Amino acid sequence: MQNKIPLIGIHHVAIICSNYAHSKQFYTEILGFEILREVYRKERDSYKLDLQFNGIYYLELFSFPETPARVSRPEACGLRHLAFEVSNLDETVAILRERGLECEEIRIDEFTQKRFTFTSDPDDLPIEFYER
Repeated sequence: MQNKIPLIGIHHVAIICSNYAHSKQFYTEILGFEILREVYRKERDSYKLDLQFNGIYYLELFSFPETPARVSRPEACGLRHLAFEVSNLDETVAILRERGLECEEIRIDEFTQKRFTFTSDPDDLPIEFYER
């Protein structure tokens, strides 16, 4: 390639949720994202929620009146999972379980030797927590 696209980084991840209130609660109250902006778009009967963490914009949550279910597991083509880096995986798992979430057993990445686990969001999107 002669010219490279001047990418800086990932700007955000957009998620369409089946139950807006439930997903909003999951990402804000359980995972701790802060609401940057929430807009109701009347013409689309749709909410758009912009979420940030530590002042950095990361996620958009969308609601639409009728959304088809997307296959998430077993390994379907498309977005595989959303991963968050954490400083203490044991503490993270304890907090998630305290908040009513099931977590897989902690595994070790065979290439980096780092520990990680998975849970799911309200629409069964796999959420990974990867220890720094």
